[in-house]
Amino acid sequence: MTETVERPLARENSVGQPLRRKEDARLVTGRTNWTDNIVLPGMLHMAVLRSPMAHARITRIDVSGALQRPGVVAAYSAADLGDANGSIPCVWPVTDDMVSPPHPCLAIDEVRYVGDAVAVVIAADRYAAADALEAIDVDYEPLPAVVEMPAALAEGSPLVHSESGTNKCYTWEFGGGDYEAAKAKADRVFTRHYVNQRLIPMAMEPRAVVANPTGPDGEITLWSATQIPHVLRVLLALVTGIPENKIRVIAPDVGGGFGSKLQLYREEVLAVVIANRLGRPLKWTESRSENAQVTHHGRDQLQEIELAVTNEGKILGLRVDLTANMGAYLHIITPGVPLLGAFMFNSIYKMEALSFTCTGVFTNTTPTDAYRGAGRPEATFAIERIMDDLAAELGVDPLELRRRNWITHEEFPYTTIAGLEYDSGNYEAATARAVELFDYDGLRAEQKARRERKDPVQLGIGVSTFTEMCGLAPSRVLGSLKYVAGGWEHATVRILPTGVVEVVTGTSPHGQGHVTAWSQIAADALGVDPSAVQVIHGDTGTSPYGMDSYGSRSLVVGGVALVQAAERVVEKAKVIAAHLLEADAADLEYKDGAFNVKGSPGSSKTIQEVAFEAFTAHNLPDGVEPTLQANSTLDPSTFSFPHGTHLCAVDIDTETGMTKIRTYVCVDDIGKVINPMIVEGQVHGGLAQGIAQALFEEAVYDDAGNLVTGSLVDYLVPAAPDLPHFTTDRTETPSTTNPLGVKGVGEAGTIASTPAVVNAVVDALRPFGVDDVRMACTPERVWRAINDAGSKGGDRAAEGTVAYGGATTESTAGGQGDGIEKTGGQA
Repeated sequence: MTETVERPLARENSVGQPLRRKEDARLVTGRTNWTDNIVLPGMLHMAVLRSPMAHARITRIDVSGALQRPGVVAAYSAADLGDANGSIPCVWPVTDDMVSPPHPCLAIDEVRYVGDAVAVVIAADRYAAADALEAIDVDYEPLPAVVEMPAALAEGSPLVHSESGTNKCYTWEFGGGDYEAAKAKADRVFTRHYVNQRLIPMAMEPRAVVANPTGPDGEITLWSATQIPHVLRVLLALVTGIPENKIRVIAPDVGGGFGSKLQLYREEVLAVVIANRLGRPLKWTESRSENAQVTHHGRDQLQEIELAVTNEGKILGLRVDLTANMGAYLHIITPGVPLLGAFMFNSIYKMEALSFTCTGVFTNTTPTDAYRGAGRPEATFAIERIMDDLAAELGVDPLELRRRNWITHEEFPYTTIAGLEYDSGNYEAATARAVELFDYDGLRAEQKARRERKDPVQLGIGVSTFTEMCGLAPSRVLGSLKYVAGGWEHATVRILPTGVVEVVTGTSPHGQGHVTAWSQIAADALGVDPSAVQVIHGDTGTSPYGMDSYGSRSLVVGGVALVQAAERVVEKAKVIAAHLLEADAADLEYKDGAFNVKGSPGSSKTIQEVAFEAFTAHNLPDGVEPTLQANSTLDPSTFSFPHGTHLCAVDIDTETGMTKIRTYVCVDDIGKVINPMIVEGQVHGGLAQGIAQALFEEAVYDDAGNLVTGSLVDYLVPAAPDLPHFTTDRTETPSTTNPLGVKGVGEAGTIASTPAVVNAVVDALRPFGVDDVRMACTPERVWRAINDAGSKGGDRAAEGTVAYGGATTESTAGGQGDGIEKTGGQA
């Protein structure tokens, strides 16, 4: 996709300035090009028949009835497609013995979740295609379904894939230090169980695909609402057998992704295969109910977390035991998503040992995969929840407990127990600023007064101090984790004869503001105005190299590649300018877009003038090629590590369970900022999604495997009136691992906010004997937690444990724990 620009004028540095987004004029004036807007001559439409059962054997399927319907051109079952019914690959085989069953585009013998694709109809319009689905005759033989992970792992459980002989996908282990030794010398061992519920990404634009056979030699163009046009092209080639050079993938305007469009989906493969078979363009657009049912889901983990600590609260060791729901099939990175958190459970804290185990489990539910943060939110939630719970257990302020354990700013660079080197940070500064903005002491005093007078509306205060690894990139690291692809990024910078700057990037934005930010970066590197810069992206025909956008990698990897390419353009231009000015290149200085001979103010050439000379090639130095352009392919050696402190205050009506966020403060450190306005937008959006997980959203299945939250009536996505005013600020410790000093911001708000809110909810309810409320913390769950604890007399030391939501403290020799299992107030 291309952004048109005006002629340039020189200006001051633009990096760090809140420039209005160049993308927005088209968006607000209706000049966008969503995939569903695309109309081609002779275009057909596809509709997909989906299983109404979570697990069943297909005993008969007959599509002939659909072929008799008006406007229908074709109908296919798996048998009709034959060898063209490809299988969706998983590109992250996390262990050598990982179970990776076939994932056919159309189900062959069995359906394994509600929404599994069974057949397709092709018709002249979308309504005729949808109507004809009811004429397809399918006989199902019901099979037992399993929805919950503990049940799926139990002996004798129904098998999602009977040929595999197990519902366990893999067990992956990781660690540092000797956890058992750390545990042996601890005064206390504190164990918690948390549920990170299943979520539906619910991007504003549902998925859509248009496939168009374009040439006599088998070329095909695919428009897709995707985050990964370059990766998608490679995967389509592998699955369909079409040579990669004959596939062009275009991501036009894309209305959000949040990881849900980081995928190769069945509908993309089917559209390509069937369009080629029929020789006509073919469109498929997802309905909102399909989006909820079959676009991959996120999160869905059971977390057992154990801290070995001293009586003063110093962390000695951390043990993490995860059970992660894969769903019915593996999508492209499904098994690897929970493992991304393995390196982040230790977060900002110093410790001697880490033990991490993750077990992946198949169930008869929609497959899971990346959702904003992908593994990092789950890790941050667990460690920040248990830090607040431990603080309550020890009778220590939760901020003080963190201060006793975090890495101080003097200790950077710091190698963590997980083996990552954090290059820079200042947790003290971010926390101090957040405490100031939040009025932490004042709110604690108010909380104490409310508790003393037994106010029916209780105040809770939640803390979340986090870091994350961004710039998902180092190819060698990814390779060591058995990830099939690399993490490099590509950029091309060229200055056209008329002076317009073209930036070709391998990143693929879908709301992040790359066109504006990349223009600012290129403008400063070349000494031109951002309006002079045209950014080209999202089309493998015009931007052939790239690894796309996810994992907060675009700026840290793609932006830095852009800087390197721009610097190479300047170096080439300098050689040409020296020749034109009859000077030595060493005697030239470059400033404000012009080369000047030192000591001769009147002797200069603008970079636009040099670009024109490079185009005519009439007077170039020997050995210098015409045109002014350069490439860069960057593969970083490490990640980047933004961090921050988030504080949340909630009012809870203990008679109704209603929770209201009254104050939310976050102070993030994302290194150098390219555009503060874009950063604010990213933070606000991230906060909204993190708060949504804490209070509103949860994908729920019944025992038969039906998604009972399959519409926006039941799946509660918060709107603006449901969210508080956010107070945001930043501290700045630039990254030392890239020339821009940037760290990444796209996922920060989502990662930090969920535990801050839940910690606040639980903090408000601790006087009632409540230790946990399972997300989403709806009014009903909060009310039940209060009343369930009340039925036990409100005694925090009541007998019994809760499988997920309870706490256990063990005393070791010399320790002073009471040895009593604590009861969680989970609804």
